[in-house]
Amino acid sequence: MLVKEGEIGFFSRKAQVTLFVIIALVIVAAAILIFAFREIDTSFEANLPAEIQPAYDNFLKCLEDEALTGIRLLEDQGGYIELPGFEPGSLYSPFSSQLRFSGINVPYWYYVSGNNIQKEQSPSRSLMEEQLSKFIESGIKNCDFDDYYERGFEISLGEPKINTIIQNDAVEVSLKLDLSIEKGFDSSAVKDHKISVNSKLGELYEDAKKIYDKEQNDLFLEEYGVDVLRLYAPVDGVEISCSPLTWSADEVFDNLEKAIEANTLSLKSQGDSRDYFFVDAGTKNKIRFINSRNWSRSFEVNPSDGAILMSKPIGNQPGLGILGFCYVDYHFVYDVKYPVLIQVYSDNEIFQFPIGVVIKGNLPRESYPVASADTEIQDLCQYKNTLIDVNTKDSMGRAIDSDVSYECSNTACYIGRTDRGNLNELFPQCVNGRIIAKAEGYEEAYGTFSTVSPGSVDIFLNKIYSIEVVLSLDGKPYNGQAVISFVSNNSKSIVYPDSKNVDLTYGEYDVEVYIYRNASLEFPSTITRQCVNVPRSGIIGIFGLTEKKCFDVEIPDQIISNVLAGGGSQYYYITQNEIESSRRIFIDAESLPLPKSIDELQTNYILYESRGLNIDFR
Repeated sequence: MLVKEGEIGFFSRKAQVTLFVIIALVIVAAAILIFAFREIDTSFEANLPAEIQPAYDNFLKCLEDEALTGIRLLEDQGGYIELPGFEPGSLYSPFSSQLRFSGINVPYWYYVSGNNIQKEQSPSRSLMEEQLSKFIESGIKNCDFDDYYERGFEISLGEPKINTIIQNDAVEVSLKLDLSIEKGFDSSAVKDHKISVNSKLGELYEDAKKIYDKEQNDLFLEEYGVDVLRLYAPVDGVEISCSPLTWSADEVFDNLEKAIEANTLSLKSQGDSRDYFFVDAGTKNKIRFINSRNWSRSFEVNPSDGAILMSKPIGNQPGLGILGFCYVDYHFVYDVKYPVLIQVYSDNEIFQFPIGVVIKGNLPRESYPVASADTEIQDLCQYKNTLIDVNTKDSMGRAIDSDVSYECSNTACYIGRTDRGNLNELFPQCVNGRIIAKAEGYEEAYGTFSTVSPGSVDIFLNKIYSIEVVLSLDGKPYNGQAVISFVSNNSKSIVYPDSKNVDLTYGEYDVEVYIYRNASLEFPSTITRQCVNVPRSGIIGIFGLTEKKCFDVEIPDQIISNVLAGGGSQYYYITQNEIESSRRIFIDAESLPLPKSIDELQTNYILYESRGLNIDFR
């Protein structure tokens, strides 16, 4: 091809322009890549200096440990880290709002309160995420860098802000925190941190919700309870007899306790769907149902003559001789209430929550409207029309600036912040609501106050002191596993020795120490055959003729790896002088024999109730 002379310049200039465009694109692409890699390096620890990397790995390990501890608390405590307010039971209803199990208070997802109100407090996934975030935020500040400080590291941490997402097979933890690490000439500053903790918390929680929804819809636990009641207690029937029939109420209730415990343990979520004890809830993981005779329960029966159930014969009265025989027709009406702990488990993870089972008049309870922990009064916070004067002070009467909220029927409305300890603001109207004051470094305080008319209220906040706990066993330092609780209106618990500091204020506490040691108590599965006499079908059943029916009761195998091996409880009033002048609280507990059988384990819990603690502030 021939090219004219003028055309050569044209093509040359065109090639140059094309080349410049290509170079510009390469430069832009390189800039984008450099910027992208800078972003990645800020978020992840991949390119940290080799001298800095171990300290940062230690920080991530601390973050993971805090997350795992929080996850364990959520699983152990029915989806709660901060337990909802405690509500005691009554003579009418044996349930408090929490079930004590293995030294842990687990909130009921459903229970009947002491004043006979059905209540629910099943947590939402978002509530669990919120509580887990707060727990990690609090714990991450106490990461141990002592070894690195001794090796010449300089480490500083800013204020953490954590967001957690509970997925089915993992918990994603995103942390924003200014972390600066320096050693020698090497330094690094990282702001964004993210870890993924392997956990089936989300999946176990979803299965827990499924089994709970099935119970609330079908009342299958009550249905099983009614079957047990009719098999193991005199309910109704006819026997040919001319003398009264009598039963000991104590013996009847004792048999019911044993039968409820055994039959509850026999329930299962896997196996043959035709099995009487099979519970089909559509769950992915295994379900365990637990009941103990040692838990609070109530049995009532009518008619009764004191501790005796009696039914008198018919046919031996004057005027009834035409019958030619005597028979006893009996009918007893029972009200039975007992707890069932439901455990959803996979491998080494267990999510557990209790439910109150209620049988009323020999029938499953009726589902009346339930008061929920999530219940809200619509638009309550929009209508603020009562002027209230709030003063927030410390224990010495000095003004404390606090955030003030007002709570009515589980709905909390933020009102404002006090200025020099005073707030004069409009409140929504409510009878016997709670004014809540929160201030950093002080224990949350509240006062019951009706806002139907203007008024004034003083709220006193107690300063919080961080105290190191030093535990000893039989007078010798102890660094094994223990759960230490300071029970009061605002209870605090720590898992020792992972956590050794507890935030306390002055006042009265029930101090409880549960010391656990490793063991391997294995209880193989057992099958017992039980037989009962039931009325025969047809007309002959009217005359009291019975037939024997038998069924197998299977108790699954169990392995207990941690056993109670020491501890005790002690009432203690912490004075203001003690809490202000002391840095440590020394607690000495007594050991218990290491149990080798289920009977010895039960004996330890009995012995625990009589053991005290030696407590000393220094």
